[in-house]
Amino acid sequence: MRIRLRVEQALVLLIAGWTSVASAQGTKAAQVDASPVELVRTLQALQDQIAAGSTNAHVAQRVLLSHIDERLISMEAPVWKDPKNIRAAVTYVLSGGRPDVLKKVLSFGELPSPEGSLAQGALAYVEGREGEAQKFLSEVDAHKLPVTLSGQVALIQAALTVREDPGKSVALLDFARLQLPGTLVEEAALRREIFVVGQMGDSKKFDMLSRQYLRRFRYSVYAGNFRQRFAAALTRLEFTRDPDYFARLVATLNELEPAGQLELYLLVARAAVNQGQMPAAILAANKAKELSKGDAANTARSNLYRAAAVIVSPQGFEEGLSELKKLDRTILQAPDIALLESALAMASYIRENPQTTKVSVPPAVQAPDTAERATLDPARTPTPAISRAQQALGAIDQLVRKENR
Repeated sequence: MRIRLRVEQALVLLIAGWTSVASAQGTKAAQVDASPVELVRTLQALQDQIAAGSTNAHVAQRVLLSHIDERLISMEAPVWKDPKNIRAAVTYVLSGGRPDVLKKVLSFGELPSPEGSLAQGALAYVEGREGEAQKFLSEVDAHKLPVTLSGQVALIQAALTVREDPGKSVALLDFARLQLPGTLVEEAALRREIFVVGQMGDSKKFDMLSRQYLRRFRYSVYAGNFRQRFAAALTRLEFTRDPDYFARLVATLNELEPAGQLELYLLVARAAVNQGQMPAAILAANKAKELSKGDAANTARSNLYRAAAVIVSPQGFEEGLSELKKLDRTILQAPDIALLESALAMASYIRENPQTTKVSVPPAVQAPDTAERATLDPARTPTPAISRAQQALGAIDQLVRKENR
């Protein structure tokens, strides 16, 4: 931790020194001997601190990017005859730099291979021209590039192929995360791959990669985004089908500090309610309640998600309704108040119309194999009241999604 802090402080001081020189001596005097390669290495070192969780580095990145933008755009044609400098410019733009840098490089005429394809493909990608990016980058073998660039290119190729060939995308992300261990490239590749394998339904790899991310990048500046998407992906996997999966999830989350565990269980519980995965919501809400003792707001959230889940079962209806009525709205946030109101409305409808003819379950709520399970096991066929409850959950789903936009 102390070494990381020293590195971070040194980088911030270096950035401050550069900007001071630029303002005191003018642009020409500030343009010292730093080459594109050296400038990009400095940016990568700062971004590695971002992956480690440094908010100071995240703020300092803006200053550094602005400085490097000016330096690279001011460089003339002779600099860009060196393939190493062209590759550095590609790396820079893929790391958050302005596309104008590559436009300047390309303005000097034809570039050598594969640098020309790299530059045009990277520029097309950051400008949103995916078809052109695919055309140029399909000519590039990331395995033959220097490790400082290969991971970045593999990341982009994975993004361009994920819809048509998710298996190939996973292979590229595997390659990318192994190129620069401990860096922002690995963090990004690991974070993206988790959700690709989740969409593919590969629960074992989803589990393995999630453990790696939570162990190694739990403090990343981008971990908040990861946790939100992780919870949604987890419920899509319908982990309650596997009796052992929730135990493995608990073992994984036990490696986090209690506050981190609580946040994830609450996210999983809410996502499960959102997707109509009631057993998952109950399991996660129960764990969240265990961890939220003495925390009134999070205890209320745990009770809300559990009650919204149990209310759709005949056995849990009265218990769930009672819990919903006891919740203190003043400590709930707006999205949870909307969920509470919808759950109460659903409960009222069930109570007032217990014999209404069965209605179909909306696709947003129905699990992929609900009909199949009901056919195989008639005892599991939903009652009319439960079917209406599930339909009402579709309204909750829409409300929650609207609140989260």
